[in-house]
Amino acid sequence: MKPSASPLPSSPAPSSIEAVLFDLDDTLWAIEPVLVRAEGLLYDWLREHAPAVVAAHTIASLRERRMALMKTDPMYRIDLWKLRHTALSEVFREHDVDLALVDPAMAVFSEARSTVALFDDVEPALLRMKGRLTLGSVSNGFADLDRIGLAGHFGVSIAAHRFGRAKPDPAIFHAACEALQVAPAATVYVGDDPLLDVQGAQQAGLRAVWMNRFERTLPAGITPDAICRDLHELHDWLQTQA
Repeated sequence: MKPSASPLPSSPAPSSIEAVLFDLDDTLWAIEPVLVRAEGLLYDWLREHAPAVVAAHTIASLRERRMALMKTDPMYRIDLWKLRHTALSEVFREHDVDLALVDPAMAVFSEARSTVALFDDVEPALLRMKGRLTLGSVSNGFADLDRIGLAGHFGVSIAAHRFGRAKPDPAIFHAACEALQVAPAATVYVGDDPLLDVQGAQQAGLRAVWMNRFERTLPAGITPDAICRDLHELHDWLQTQA
C-alpha cells in the first residue's frame, strides 16, 4: 500500500488552510517531453520557412543561444516567451530571414508548449479539492491553461511573464493570495522546485508542499511542510490540516 504524504517538522499551529496554489511544469504535467516535442516541431517549421537558420543551427545550438541571451538581462528569467522571441529574432536577422516570420514561428512553439499530458491524478484530485478549497496557479512558464483545459479549476492563474516578477519573488505569491482574498498564512503552495516553490513560498508567508514525483533529493536546509508524490497524497494531507 502506498504511504501517505510525509509530514515534516514545522512551526506550531498555523492558520486553517483556505486556498491551494499550484506550480504547473513537473507538478501537473511532465515538462521535458513537452519541450522536446515543441522544439522539434518548431525546428521542422524552420526547415520549411527559414532554411538558412536550420543550415546554421541545430536544436541544441539554438538552445545555447537562448541560455547565453538569458544572462544578458534579468527580465529574460521572468519572461521566457520574450526570451524565445528575442533569440529567434536575432537568429533570423543574422541569416536575412524575414522578421515577420518570428511571430508565426512562436505560435507554432506556443501551441505545442500548451499540448501537455496531465498526470493521471491531476483532474480527479483537483475536482475533489475544489469542493472545499479555493484553487489557483502561479507559474514562471507560459502554458495556456485554457487550451490545456485547466483554467476552469482555478480562481486565479498568474504567469510571471505577464505579472512582471517571477518565483521566488514574494510579490507573485502575494498577488495570487490577494486575488483569491485569502491570507498567505491560510494558503499552501504546491510545486516541484525546492528553491523557487518551497523556499520561495515559505519566505512569502505561505505553507509549502514539495511535489516530488520523480524521486529527487531535497537540498539541505529546505524543510517543506509536507512531501507528496501526487495530488491524491496532497488531498489526504490537506484533510489532516483542517
